[in-house]
Amino acid sequence: MERAGNDQVGLSPPEARLPTAGAVRADAPGGGCRRPVCGRTVLSVATTDPARVTRGRVGLPKPLASRWDLRWWSDVFPALVVAVLQVGGTAAAGHRQPERWSLDALGVALLLAGPAALLVRRRWPEVSLAVAFSAALGYWLTDYPRGPAGFPALIVALVSAVLAGRRAFAWGTLAVGYLGFTVLPPLLGQESWEVGRALGLAAWLLVLGTGAEIIRNRRERRAELAHVQAEEARRRASEERLLIARELHDVLAHNISLINVQAGVALHLLDERPDQARPALTAIKDASKEALGELRSVLDVLRRSGDGTTAPRAPTAGLRDLPGLVERTRSAGVDVTLDVSGEVRPVPAGVDLAAFRIVQEALTNVVRHAGIAAARVRLNYGDEHLTVQVDDDGLGATVPPREGEGRGIAGMRERVQALNGTFEAGPRPGRGFRVRARFRIGNR
Repeated sequence: MERAGNDQVGLSPPEARLPTAGAVRADAPGGGCRRPVCGRTVLSVATTDPARVTRGRVGLPKPLASRWDLRWWSDVFPALVVAVLQVGGTAAAGHRQPERWSLDALGVALLLAGPAALLVRRRWPEVSLAVAFSAALGYWLTDYPRGPAGFPALIVALVSAVLAGRRAFAWGTLAVGYLGFTVLPPLLGQESWEVGRALGLAAWLLVLGTGAEIIRNRRERRAELAHVQAEEARRRASEERLLIARELHDVLAHNISLINVQAGVALHLLDERPDQARPALTAIKDASKEALGELRSVLDVLRRSGDGTTAPRAPTAGLRDLPGLVERTRSAGVDVTLDVSGEVRPVPAGVDLAAFRIVQEALTNVVRHAGIAAARVRLNYGDEHLTVQVDDDGLGATVPPREGEGRGIAGMRERVQALNGTFEAGPRPGRGFRVRARFRIGNR
């Protein structure tokens, strides 16, 4: 055993001779260092995370390094292709032009200057275009062989500048290029002035600029379309979250309120009259069973595939469930009556669910806030409209809602407005509260 100061270091000699994976010697450059901590000499051991070492660059996470490699390769590969095309193509064309100069170091440098400028076309598009244009014009003003010359690099740099938003600079470069390629050669005595050649160059430059603009417009449309699709996806996700929250609120608020009331009754009767606590416990059992069933129905809807090919295993709630809802509310001590008028007929699924949820929420508010009260549910099937109305004779709006409450009426109003219906909620004349919703269901 070895000692460091007054403290024992728990390493046997064989273990001390064999460094563990990731350990760095204390005397190695950049390795650990000995520093006093609370009177002890502590060896700080540095570790090397393989996930953060990529191609010799320490400290870059793998995803970032991969993106960096991809972007680096997307800059270098086009430049290499253009360099091979310009130098190789021009050299090959020079074999058929014996009257012109042979390529020397200056000619090759001019041909490589444009591809080299493409390496910075993302960061400095104006610089890249200016260098590529200057190299192409400089080569053209010499007597080196004609061929691809510096035009491929000029085309790539011009398109890159337009895509980067430097449109004015790009079109200005085309105008200067037209003058340079048509005026300077005759002035230097290399070529004679020809109208056809000037018109052809103008047409070629116009096609080049127009093509760059077309590419830019198509890319902007794709980006805008992607943005619109993303916004639509976010909007749909927000609507789905609102629908889920609304459904869960309606399912839980009603049944949990009934369970709470019946639990209070059962606790009150359990000690003095235990035989009368059975109905309350039965109501709790029925309410919890109903809550579980409705929650299962909501979850089934959430599990459905996007194309709707998987049907829910349980039917969603609707007006056909109103009698059961009324019975459960009666078991909570509220005298509820149900009146149905008009010709009963199927209604749209959205209206069917919304009408049931509104009655459910209204009765929940009666149980929670109205005190000892009676309620009346009216359902009227008209020629073109379905009217749902819930009246009670309880405390109504005289009891202020507690903190965190009050979303029930807002949720009902949102449901009705989503179906282009009308909604009213407020105190009745004299005593009680009224909730009224009207939906359009079309002709019979």
